[in-house]
Amino acid sequence: MVDAGETPVVTRPPDGGRATIVDVARAAGVSTSTVSHVVNGTRRVTEATRRKVQKALDATGYTQDASARAMRRSRTDSIGLVVSDSGEPAFRDMVTGIEAVASEEGFVLLLADSGEDPQAELRAVQVLQSRRVDALILARASGSVPAAVERPRESGTPVVLIDRLDHAAVDQVGVENASATRTLVKHLVDQGHRRIGIVAGDLAVATLRERLEGYRSALAAAGIEVDPELVWEGDGSSADARRLVADRMVRADRPTALLTASSPMTVGALRALDDVGLSVPGDIAVVAFDTLPNADLMRTSVTAAGQPAVSVGREAMGMVLRRLRQPDAPPLTVRLNAQIEHGVSCGCGHPGELLGG
Repeated sequence: MVDAGETPVVTRPPDGGRATIVDVARAAGVSTSTVSHVVNGTRRVTEATRRKVQKALDATGYTQDASARAMRRSRTDSIGLVVSDSGEPAFRDMVTGIEAVASEEGFVLLLADSGEDPQAELRAVQVLQSRRVDALILARASGSVPAAVERPRESGTPVVLIDRLDHAAVDQVGVENASATRTLVKHLVDQGHRRIGIVAGDLAVATLRERLEGYRSALAAAGIEVDPELVWEGDGSSADARRLVADRMVRADRPTALLTASSPMTVGALRALDDVGLSVPGDIAVVAFDTLPNADLMRTSVTAAGQPAVSVGREAMGMVLRRLRQPDAPPLTVRLNAQIEHGVSCGCGHPGELLGG
């Protein structure tokens, strides 16, 4: 074995070619698996062993390998991103924003999709940590466990939450969900609606809880009592929203207006209304949180709160850069305003305008 203070004896490859992990292990007096664990950060080793391996890496020239260079710099120039549904339009746009800034700054983005599964999310976080990413950006799954945030923080990996914010002491960026929803509901109230339903979705999701709070707040401000029969919870999917709306809209006490709390639920609700033969806005007014992709192809344009999702992504990556420069800076929470776009679905006859906040 080589003492930590000694200079490793180096045997160059006979053909003068690139040093291998075997050369490094021989120079350091350790096994090849130990070298691999040091380079890739896949298992804890003693500080003395790490120093020996690092000296051998330097001496053999193996540091020309990207992973070895990263170990010397304590950086991998990679960012881990875990989202709950990468196919959902808002998350897709957030990824676009993150990727744009990451690329500009020389970082590679490693993306994982938890599929709204807390355990899949935790596994993704652990795998990304094993890849020694410089930071993690996380849009938490419904029912996310505290360890998904706490474990990276305990190991010194910065964490930034996007979209679904909570009380964790980490950097976070999202949208002003409640205020935008209040504006949408107030607009319906101003059109004379008193029975306003909401397709609320999965209230284990922070953003959907905030949108429900905005709905309740707007009704309270108008002196309208919230009817629990008009608050429709579910799993947040398009299929579940379609089932819920089709069931409730054939009842005699159906609402005269409807708020959908996400774009998948908007799609499901509009399909359900078509299924039961109700027209928008003739039979029922509709407003939505999140604009729809390819909205210009819709038969009826929907009045909706459009998230600045690309900007959320760019802001999140900016927070990562700030945290890497200033590890001890206090946590920062940023909320961006949604832009409410006016369609014909609300039935007020003024499409194309922006609603007031």
